[in-house]
Amino acid sequence: MKAKVKANIRPELSPGRFKFLVWLLSFIFIVLVAKAASIQVISPDKLRHESDIRSVRTNELEVQRGLITDRYNDMLAVSVPMLALVADPQLIAQNDGFADVNRWQALAEVIGVPYAKIKHRIESNPKLRWLYLKRQLTPGVANYIRQLKLPGLLLSEESRRYYPAGETIAQLIGITNIDDQGIEGIERAYDQWLTGTSDKVDIRRNNTGEVVEILSEIKSGKPSKDLNLSIDLRIQSLAYQELKNATANLNATSASLVVLDVKTGEILAMANTPSFNPNVTSQRQPFRVRNRAISDTFEPGSTVKPFVIAAALEAGVLKPEEVIATSPGYMRLGGSYVRDGRDLGDLTVQQVLLKSSNVGTSKIAQRMPAQEILGTYYALGLGSFSGLQLNGEQDGLINERYRWSDFEKATLSFGYGFTVTTLQMARMYSVLANEGKMMPVTILKRAKVDGEVQLPEATQVLSKEVADKVLKMLVGITKPGGTALKAHIEGYPVAGKTGTSEKAVAGGYGNDYVASFVGVAPAHDPKLVIAVMINEPKGDDYHGGDAAAPVFAKVMAGALQMLNVEPVIEQQLQFVNLQERVR
Repeated sequence: MKAKVKANIRPELSPGRFKFLVWLLSFIFIVLVAKAASIQVISPDKLRHESDIRSVRTNELEVQRGLITDRYNDMLAVSVPMLALVADPQLIAQNDGFADVNRWQALAEVIGVPYAKIKHRIESNPKLRWLYLKRQLTPGVANYIRQLKLPGLLLSEESRRYYPAGETIAQLIGITNIDDQGIEGIERAYDQWLTGTSDKVDIRRNNTGEVVEILSEIKSGKPSKDLNLSIDLRIQSLAYQELKNATANLNATSASLVVLDVKTGEILAMANTPSFNPNVTSQRQPFRVRNRAISDTFEPGSTVKPFVIAAALEAGVLKPEEVIATSPGYMRLGGSYVRDGRDLGDLTVQQVLLKSSNVGTSKIAQRMPAQEILGTYYALGLGSFSGLQLNGEQDGLINERYRWSDFEKATLSFGYGFTVTTLQMARMYSVLANEGKMMPVTILKRAKVDGEVQLPEATQVLSKEVADKVLKMLVGITKPGGTALKAHIEGYPVAGKTGTSEKAVAGGYGNDYVASFVGVAPAHDPKLVIAVMINEPKGDDYHGGDAAAPVFAKVMAGALQMLNVEPVIEQQLQFVNLQERVR
């Protein structure tokens, strides 16, 4: 009976224990609420600051560099999106990042950097938060790296410059460095225009370095701008190929060529050899990168003779119909001799040019003071920069003297004793082709308003009458008796002049030559000027008429056809000349 009573007794809740438990739980709850309130309401700034230190970064959003295009918007330089592999050494150390050796070795293999070198660089800079491991990775390689999921690595957007035309126009366009800054050519001259500025934003990254939130914009950037050049890529490609072939065939050291629009002053082509592929870093040697058309100077030789004739006509000391006696083929000036290749006899002024008589030109030069000749050269742009603002351009060298001997004056008349660039020679001949007016040259395409090209004001440096007379004198250069039979172009009359100058060495002149030809076509209605310079051609074909004239003919013929300039037949040209004589 007593056992049954004990079994039916139910346990009772102790009031003291119950109260203690309730108070304990309440206290814990109050403490938690108070702590949460303290963290989130009363003093959250400290923890937010600590969080921001670890996750918030200021990031510059990538701005693509502006495009460079030719006059018809064909691409000459374009930026291609790439990625940079960046390490956070501090984060890697905190996460024991090198524990998975196999993944790091896979990374080293794909980026082409030894694992030991990667590890040494990271461990040697434990406090850095940003360390480049590899620049300019392709999207495919970047995607592989993402799949490795290595802590403390991130991929940063950047770009790489790509040049679709390659070696064809490499020196003119120039190159950028790994940070996409222009360091040569157009890329350098117009770097600020092409670059723009990037937007700066605050971002939050997670523990693997990925962007999880864009917080705010700090500074709004300025977009980059495109650049539309005056270059015609079709003519440029033709010019470079012909120049390259000639350099190889003549075993020449180098060469340059400029194609200039007579009416607008726009440069349609500027080619150089040797060239390089700007997309291949290993080919960027200084002798290849140099834009020789504006940086290499040379004594022009006989190509300046037309301007001595022009100066004499302007000064009134020479008449176009005069006959100049050049026998016996040489003349003594002081203690030196001026010589022709042979005795050319009595020559008209036109024949002095077409047969390139040094004696004839020297006799004409003796009628003027040296300053008269130099003044004409200066007015035509020698000794001054072109205004293109391209790095490396030379202005040429003209020695100034108080006294000029008769022989020194003679050498000025047939292109010795001063230096020029290929671009300067093209600019000089454009004056003859443009009725004596010098149009400022440009590498940028001239703007159009209502379909009309907006031209700057030209400078009248020669009278129209003199410029036209000298240009007509040069038309026979490609006919029998002229020095440039190989510059003849079927259907397009050519006016031009050859030049063959010996290269100066210590103590005088050596056995190397510069061959040149500058010409205008069509001569009756000038459209283009082309200047060609071949440096140190080897073999027997080192004269301007043999080395440079054929290049001129091929490039000029192709360029005129590309520009849809209609050829003329001989009967039409004779009719045009007859009309001019009647007027």
